[in-house]
Amino acid sequence: MNDTARLKESIRAEAQRLGFADCGVTHTDLSAYEASYFNWLGQHFHGEMEYMARHGLKRTRPNLLVPGTQSIISVRMNYYDCDSENPLAQLQRGDHAYISRYALGRDYHKLIRNRLKNLVAFIEKAVGPFNYRIFTDSAPVLERPIAREAGLGFIGKNSLVIHPRAGSWFFLGEIYTDLQLPPDPCFEKQGCGPCTACLDACPTGAIVADGVVDARRCISYLTIEHPGAIPEDLRPLIGNRIYGCDDCQLVCPWNRFAEPNRETDFKPRHALDRATLLELWQWSETDFLERFAGSPIRRIGFERWQRNLAVALGNAPASDAVVAALGAKKPQISSKMVLEHVHWALAQQREKRHRKKVGDPPLLVGRKAYLPRRCKEKLVKREE
Repeated sequence: MNDTARLKESIRAEAQRLGFADCGVTHTDLSAYEASYFNWLGQHFHGEMEYMARHGLKRTRPNLLVPGTQSIISVRMNYYDCDSENPLAQLQRGDHAYISRYALGRDYHKLIRNRLKNLVAFIEKAVGPFNYRIFTDSAPVLERPIAREAGLGFIGKNSLVIHPRAGSWFFLGEIYTDLQLPPDPCFEKQGCGPCTACLDACPTGAIVADGVVDARRCISYLTIEHPGAIPEDLRPLIGNRIYGCDDCQLVCPWNRFAEPNRETDFKPRHALDRATLLELWQWSETDFLERFAGSPIRRIGFERWQRNLAVALGNAPASDAVVAALGAKKPQISSKMVLEHVHWALAQQREKRHRKKVGDPPLLVGRKAYLPRRCKEKLVKREE
């Protein structure tokens, strides 16, 4: 083993010591992904995420973003928490709020960035000063193809990176560096086979082709990135999902092998894994800002938070308490967009009461879902 190979293995070992589940190294040639990425933009599948197109070729050509880059270190960190409420149970309770599992705890950007800084310090101790730049979903970086090229998994039909022995419940991070490190083998095998569980389960039909997501229909985009009114035809399909969506991961068979996280920072805060819609609707803007300090949810702002809750309350089972809570909040709402969604929610509630409809059928009904095996064992013990 030569010096660079030994260095790479020591970097991998240190990354795992720092809490990363895996670490790989790849080259800077992402030309194989360039056409499909710009085709995705050309079809306007990025919606109003203007930043996805803003940087031209920098996303697909790492040397344009960070001149002198020779190697890319790619890492993944697990975030699924086995002690949190069963996500399936929360999804199927129409009066509860569903928040994507990645956002229940501390903002992952800060945690992963700090760990990558520690990894850089380790490398500097071994080789001396070198040029680098750290990323964690924070710049024009084609992180999923990079992870695949670094051997961290394949890109599934839901467009997420999936590892056959670790599922997909993980974050990604990168270090662009001028060090010349031997690349790991690309994860060549596409492990989805004939399975179409994620395509079939997507509530809004946002997965339009193998590995291609139309963000304009994706609940994660609609509840997080989309700044305006949610299209009326999509509102009933959102159900009780008020921040993000995990359905394509919940039905993915590979996630039975997912590894639970080891980070206390990713544990749910403010009981967000089991909160009711009415509890969260009562929050003031001050409550929102204070309780979501250090949370990824804070960046969507209070207006979108209220918009999302209003949609979910409209989708909730018919309830006098919901109607009263929506009506009581109306005088306090200055946003025309939020008021539009409140009026829609009240109309939905009235229609359900008129038809004596108690609510929509449970979400994901009739579909098999896969929780990490270790988490299922904990859930069984908890229920006993």
